[in-house]
Amino acid sequence: MTEKLILITNDDSVHAKGIRALIETAKLLGRVVVVAPDKPQSGMGHAITINHPLRINKIDLFPDVEAYSCSGTPVDCVKLAIYEVLKRKPDLLLSGINHGENTSTNVLYSGTMSAAIEGAMEGIPSIGFSLADYSSDADFSHCLPFITKIINQTLNKGLALNTCLNVNFPNLSLDKIKGVRICNQAHAFWADRFDKRLDQFGNPYFWLTGDFDEVIPKENTDLDAMKNGYISVVPTHFDLTNYQSISILEDWKL
Repeated sequence: MTEKLILITNDDSVHAKGIRALIETAKLLGRVVVVAPDKPQSGMGHAITINHPLRINKIDLFPDVEAYSCSGTPVDCVKLAIYEVLKRKPDLLLSGINHGENTSTNVLYSGTMSAAIEGAMEGIPSIGFSLADYSSDADFSHCLPFITKIINQTLNKGLALNTCLNVNFPNLSLDKIKGVRICNQAHAFWADRFDKRLDQFGNPYFWLTGDFDEVIPKENTDLDAMKNGYISVVPTHFDLTNYQSISILEDWKL
């Protein structure tokens, strides 16, 4: 059997603990190549770099793994990996493990999930992994057995075309995780607030904050799964069309 080629990226930077845990797990299942940002790129969403040059450097950071740091966004990393580093599409794209969950509409802001969605746009089976722990020294050990199983299932069975998986782990020890739920994306949003502060010269600046609230709590969503001690797996795609509204708009007789 031909060894599978696995591309790994993230948005927390190539130096993050989460990507190291993912690499150590994935390299037991295929040939791993890493192309990841050289600095944190959280919240970049699907941004790409078009106004200044992109730089990529080979690094010796992970034993027995070919790895590159990139000056761009997570999506830049995926594009450069496919067209300049690998010169082909990998058999699997993995993004993460993110320090912090990416449930619900956070997928729209997440660099981690945008990298996975970019892979899906390229027709590559892709998975984004996130842990509900923002600490730079987060413990990812309880995620790894499940990640191995999800990777194996994806390699063996594939994913629907243009679909990636959004996998979120609760911040619980292995013995407290109840299992895995395949579920829907919750309808939630950030109730944004801005803290207004003054710099040393008396000039105002703003720091974005807020609370993440579910509009109407429902069962069988990623938020519901996480709150109840389950790992959530949401099949995700990039088609943002609201199909139910098409017939309504057709009645407008535009």
